[in-house]
Amino acid sequence: MDAHLAGRAPRTHARPDTLRPVRGKWLPLVAACLSTFLLLVYTTIVTVALPRMAGDLRAGFGALQWIVDVYTLALAGLLLGMGSLGDALGRKRLHVLGLAVFTAATLGCALAGNVQLLIAARAAQGIAGAAMFATLVPLIGLAYEGRDRARAFAVWGAVAGAAAGIGNVAGGILTQLLSWQWIFYGALPLCAAALWLATRVPADRTGTPAPVDWPGIATFTLAATGITFGFVRGGEAGWGDAATLFGFGLGAALLIAFAAVERASAHPMIPLALFRKPAFDGLLLASGAYYLGAFAFLPVLSLWLQNGAGLSSFATSLVITVQPLAFFATSALAGGALHRMPARWSIGGGTLLVGLGDLALLPVAQPGSSWPVLLPGLVVTGVGAGLVSPVLPAIAMASAPPAHTGVAAAAANSARQLGLALGVALLGTVFHRSVPGTGAGASAAAYADGLGAVFLVAGAIGAAGGLVACVVCGTE
Repeated sequence: MDAHLAGRAPRTHARPDTLRPVRGKWLPLVAACLSTFLLLVYTTIVTVALPRMAGDLRAGFGALQWIVDVYTLALAGLLLGMGSLGDALGRKRLHVLGLAVFTAATLGCALAGNVQLLIAARAAQGIAGAAMFATLVPLIGLAYEGRDRARAFAVWGAVAGAAAGIGNVAGGILTQLLSWQWIFYGALPLCAAALWLATRVPADRTGTPAPVDWPGIATFTLAATGITFGFVRGGEAGWGDAATLFGFGLGAALLIAFAAVERASAHPMIPLALFRKPAFDGLLLASGAYYLGAFAFLPVLSLWLQNGAGLSSFATSLVITVQPLAFFATSALAGGALHRMPARWSIGGGTLLVGLGDLALLPVAQPGSSWPVLLPGLVVTGVGAGLVSPVLPAIAMASAPPAHTGVAAAAANSARQLGLALGVALLGTVFHRSVPGTGAGASAAAYADGLGAVFLVAGAIGAAGGLVACVVCGTE
C-alpha cells in the first residue's frame, strides 16, 4: 500500500552506461512504475469486492480472509529469498519471469469458479509479486545515477502512492458496473504492457551471487502460514479446535527451526546477529505494528460499509480512499523533513499516531452510527502511515552494519507485510466473534460489538509498537 515495499539493495554496481542506452533512457522507470502499480493495486482492489465474492462463490468469512491474506503472506515470506534469487539468476530475468507468472495468475483469478481456485491463484499472484518486488529497487538503482536516480525514485514513489487509492476506486467501479471478475480481467492489458516493457529493459550484470537460502525461505514462510491459519481457523472453529492448535503449534515449531537453520547457514536469509540490536528489533516491531494498525481492518470495514451501512461497492471504495489520500499527501509534503527527523519521532511517532487513529474510529461502533464518523480516523491513520513509510527503508539500513544494510531494509519490508497478513487474520477473528458469517443480515448491535473490538485491538497494537519505537529506535 505504499511506495517502499521492494526488497534488497543490489549487491553489485555495474556501470550505468552498460545498463542504460541513450535511447529509451526512461524505459526502465516506466516498466518499474507499471509493475509497481499492478502489485500495489492488488493489495487493495479485492477489499471492496469481498461481499460480491462471498455471494457468488458461497465463500465463508475464513475464505474471504484467505483471499486477502494469501497474497500478503507470499510477499512477506518470499521477499528476502527472492532478493537472493535475483542475485543468482539476474534481476531482469527474475522480474520478467515473475511478471509472466503474475499475468497468468491474474487470469486464473478471473476464471476461478470456486473459492479454492481463487485462493490458489491469489497465492500464485503473491509468489510472483515477491519476485517482482525484490527486483524493482535494484533495477531502478542500477539504471540511473545522480539526479536521474533521485527523479526516478520520486516518480516511482508517486506512482506507488497513488496505486492504493486507484485500486480502491477501480475495484468499486468494476465490481458495481460489471462483476468482481473484472477487477482481474481489467488488469490483463496492463499486465501485457508491463511484460512487453520489462523484456526491453537492458539486462543487469551480476557478480558472484551468494547461495539462495532455501531452507530459511521454506521454514519462515511456512511458519507465517501456520500462525495465520491458526488465527483464521480459531475465529471459525474456536481456540480449542484441534486444527487451530495444530496451526499455532506448527508455526511455533517452524519459527524455532528457522532460527536453527539461520544459525547454521553460511549464507543465511537474514543474519541473526541483527536481532541482537535493540534498535533493529524495535524497528521491525514498529514496521509490523503500523501496517497492521493502518490497513488490517480494511476488509472487515468493507463488509460493514456494504452489508451493514448499505453502501454500494463504489461508495465504499470512495470512503476507504480517504485513507490513502491522506497517506499520499503526508508522504509527499513531509518526506524531506522526515529524513532529518530522529527515528524515534518519525517511526515511533507515526506508528503511535496510527494507533490513535484506530481509536478515533471507535465512534462507528455505536449502534445507529454511519460512515461519516469514519473520516477523522481514516485521515489520522493515513497521516501516521505517511510519516513512517518514506523513511523506514533508510532507517532500517542505518540500524544495521554496512555489510547488512540491504537485507535490513528488506527485513523491514517483510515485517510490515507479515504484520498486515497476521493482522487481517487476527482482526478478522476478533470481528467474527460478534458478527456471524460474512455479516449479511447481522444486527447493528453485532456490528457495533465487532467493530469496537477490532479498533480497540488495532489501536492497542499500533500504540504499543509506537511507544516501543520511541524508546529504542535511534539509540544506536
